[in-house]
Order: sequence, then C-alpha cells, then structure tokens
Amino acid sequence: MDSIDLEVLKSCARWLADGHRCELVTVIRTWGSSPRPEGAMLAVRDDGHVIGSVSGGCIEDDLIARARENGISRVFPEIVRYGITADEAHRFGLPCGGTIELAIEPLSETSRIPELLDRLAARQLVARRLQLATGEVSYLPAGPGMSLQVSESVLTTVHGPRWRLLIIGAGQLSRFLAQIAVGMDYHVTVCDPRDEYRDTWDELPGVELVREMPDDHVVAMQPDSRSAIIALTHDPKLDDLALMEALRSDAFYVGAIGSRVNNAKRRERLKLFELTDAQLEKLHGPVGIYIGSKTPAEIAISILAEMTAAKNGVALPDAVRVARAKEGIPRSGGDACAAEHGGDSSSSA
Repeated sequence: MDSIDLEVLKSCARWLADGHRCELVTVIRTWGSSPRPEGAMLAVRDDGHVIGSVSGGCIEDDLIARARENGISRVFPEIVRYGITADEAHRFGLPCGGTIELAIEPLSETSRIPELLDRLAARQLVARRLQLATGEVSYLPAGPGMSLQVSESVLTTVHGPRWRLLIIGAGQLSRFLAQIAVGMDYHVTVCDPRDEYRDTWDELPGVELVREMPDDHVVAMQPDSRSAIIALTHDPKLDDLALMEALRSDAFYVGAIGSRVNNAKRRERLKLFELTDAQLEKLHGPVGIYIGSKTPAEIAISILAEMTAAKNGVALPDAVRVARAKEGIPRSGGDACAAEHGGDSSSSA
C-alpha cells in the first residue's frame, strides 16, 4: 500500500511516460480552517483526470474544469490562492472563511519525477527544491524535522518516510500493521529472529524484515521522538528486553500486545530492570484502543489509531483504552480470546 503522496508521484511519472501533460499541485499555505495540511499534493492530467487531494473537493472540481476547458497551458510554476473572499470560501468549501495557497507546477522531463521515485524506493528522505521562476528542480538530503518551505523564488518540499515503526514479531497481525503503516508514510521494519515466522513471511513493498534479536535492533536504531516500537510476539524472551530499551529511549510510542493480566506481569518484570515509574508509564499495554476488534485487520486499525493519537499529541480518554473499556465485560465463549488481546485477539500475533 503506497502513501497518497507516492501514488500522486507515480501517477505523474506514468502520465508523462504515456505522453500526457500534467501539473503537480501542492498546498503551500493555509489560513483559517483548511481540510488538507501544507504539503498535501494533487496531480491533474490534461484531460481532467486527478489523483490526490488539496481540499474537500470543490477546489479539485475547479482544477478539473480548467484542465478540461483549457488543457495544461502553464509553462512555469504559478502560485494560486483560493478562498480569499467569504463568497469564494463558501464556493470552494473552505470552512470558516479559510484560505488556501497552492503551487501549481507543470511537469516535464526536467521535473525529474522518476529520479525522485528512485530515491524514495531507496527509502531516502529527500528535499525537492523547485525554482518558481524557471521550474528547475534539484534534490538534497533532508532531515526528519525538515518541513515545507517557500520563499519568493524557491519551493522546498520534503518526501519520504519521516517516521519510523519497528514491529517485533512477523505474525499475521504484524503484516496488516506494516501494510497500513507504509501507507501512512512510516519507514517500517519487522524484526523476528525465529526461523518459523520469517520463513513464512511474504515480502511486502516498503517493509524491511530483519532477523536479529529485537533488543539489539532497538539499540542499533537509536529511537528518537519520531520512532514507534510495538511488541507483538507474546514471548517475554523477545519482547521484554526490547521494550526495556524502547522505554528508555525517546520513542513517541511504545506498545505491547497481551491481556491486562499479562501486561501487569510484564510491568512487574520490567521493574526488575530498574525502569522508572515514568518510563513504565510510557508503555501502551494492552495496546490499541477499544473498538470491539477481533480480526487482525481490525486490531491493526485499533493499534494505529492509538499510535496516531500519540504522534499528533492527542490525549485519549481512559474510557477508550483497552484495559479500562474491558473492565466489567464478561469473558465468555469467543469473547474470552478477544479479552486476551491488547487490541482485541491474541491468536493473530
């Protein structure tokens, strides 16, 4: 599963190769409320076909109409504003009188889109510098904290995974989790030293599979504030030491699968490694939010929802956390298995 931005860039390369003209549209500034953030991209083809999104739909409709009526006529990049007046804000569906500023770049061979795709395939984090007066493009390495920058003469956009996710365990749940996370622009690594799990793992585009011990890999990756680590093996020999290293790091999210009882036992074990109460408080376990999930795909969504909230600095109420939500829920029949899961079913990890 590609991210939306990667789908946009791949479509641009394909359209150019097929002889179409197209434009790359990037949100560069917003004022007031706006449906899409700075850096969001859309591509429009000369016949009005589009991929991606820069608004709730009305601006896309205007771009499509202009392409169908006039084709792609721009020669150089242009900065365009939508929603300057209250009437325009209403017309283009911008809430609360919001305004959005777009860079519209006509693409050609000199836009070097295939080169950008090659760099992204190599998992590079890349800054693309567009000279607004000429359309000339250059590339340079980008840092994780770098963001879109625009001046009177240059637009710099950042492409590639700025967030990292380490999944410990190569089970079925890990596969769903990895697929969705790649689509969310994470650089995903799955770590499992067990031959029986690695040998049945089918390669996933954009996902790296490593065989070393998880705690060694956590140390080697040097987790920072843009890193997440999730333990899914149910095996304390693999999970505990890795979690110990993760909780001592700056990772923004550390989670572990398992029931409330098993997670309580895990916390007691981790105390033996002299972790502080503050470090133990960082552990999300049972992992995920309670949405009644039972299948691996649903559980993956539950976990990623909680991880996304942590990434965006959103404090979730206790009522949606798995441990609190399951208090008082009777464990019977098929629900017993679900109750053993941090995101609701232990059999899938």
